[in-house]
Amino acid sequence: MSILQLQKVSKLFGPHAESCVELLEQGWTKERIAKEKNVTVGVNRVSLDIEAGEIFVIMGLSGSGKSTLVRMLNRLIEPTSGEILVHGKDLMKMNKEQLRTVRRQTISMVFQKFALFPHRTVLENVEYGLEIQKAEKRLRREKAKQSLELVGLKGWEDKRPDELSGGMQQRVGLARALANDPEILLMDEAFSALDPLIRRDMQDELLDLQEKMKKTIIFITHDLDEALRIGDRIALMKDGAVVQVGTPEEILTQPANAYVERFVEDVDLSKVLTASHVMRRPETIMVERGPRVALEMMRERGISNLFVVDRAKRLLGVITAEDASAAMRSGQSLENILIVDGPRVHPDVVINELFEVTSLAKVPLAVVDDENRLLGVIVRGALLGALAGENGSKEVNPDAENTAG
Repeated sequence: MSILQLQKVSKLFGPHAESCVELLEQGWTKERIAKEKNVTVGVNRVSLDIEAGEIFVIMGLSGSGKSTLVRMLNRLIEPTSGEILVHGKDLMKMNKEQLRTVRRQTISMVFQKFALFPHRTVLENVEYGLEIQKAEKRLRREKAKQSLELVGLKGWEDKRPDELSGGMQQRVGLARALANDPEILLMDEAFSALDPLIRRDMQDELLDLQEKMKKTIIFITHDLDEALRIGDRIALMKDGAVVQVGTPEEILTQPANAYVERFVEDVDLSKVLTASHVMRRPETIMVERGPRVALEMMRERGISNLFVVDRAKRLLGVITAEDASAAMRSGQSLENILIVDGPRVHPDVVINELFEVTSLAKVPLAVVDDENRLLGVIVRGALLGALAGENGSKEVNPDAENTAG
């Protein structure tokens, strides 16, 4: 369900900016409006649906309009036109008091600059928003301490900001935003001022927090690797407009135009695409069936092994044509010839971790969920095809190459 909807949201800067919105509708370019009307187009008719509980990344190069856009989501910058709906209520029609309530209770923001009060302790910085809301002192202290524990700063409550590293200061800023328990968290280039190693730690921290909190996070970045690493979906901006919205895999494998294609051309796909992207439909047989049925199924499909599952689709093991033939001659059941120690991976494992596993495996690699239900299989050719940009969803025989896949 959408928690936040943007409908043709634009921001223009300059004299008579409102009158130029219609020119955008008529197809005038950003350059033409700037030249003929002396008006700068910051954001150009952006429409988005952001789902509750997702990390939605808005990214683009400097000047693409991403920071202007995120500041319109709580009206720190007033849009020139369009609608911004929070739970179906138009932010543009709210009076000052209603808007203040939304900012305090529904939408919090974490900035690139930490903006901590140097004369306040860590705890006092975190509880500041609750203090403004006139929350009772005991309650705000309790919530501030809980937020600090969430971001790994328990025990640092009485320190001053200048006693903390840059990464720790950013954690304080994040804890301050979380203390209000907002539904929506806006993060504008929140990690870009940090050193690379600290930045990666903060990305991990954010993903861990999201597992616990399930907030709606709108994250602004100019770093494609960061967007791919943390985003459930990504909106890529250029010249104030959104040129593509999609999952990281969709952005990488199905670029909408030449601009997006150039943007992602240097990405190492093996570190981004996951097992779920390259897995194929598995050929399965119920454990109750006999080896004769298994052999006939393999003959019809032109394959040399089958995955054996129970009625709940849970993976029990793999059988080969050679073992099934021997079992038929000796009167054994499928349970007697199961290979139960074949390799299994979770669908979220990135594919650069799969090459060694598939090279050593004698049977295709099984992709299973947390309940050990069989979701798909992976063969070596699928991994190489994904890196070459082939569509991972096409159906092929899981054993077409050989018994090992």
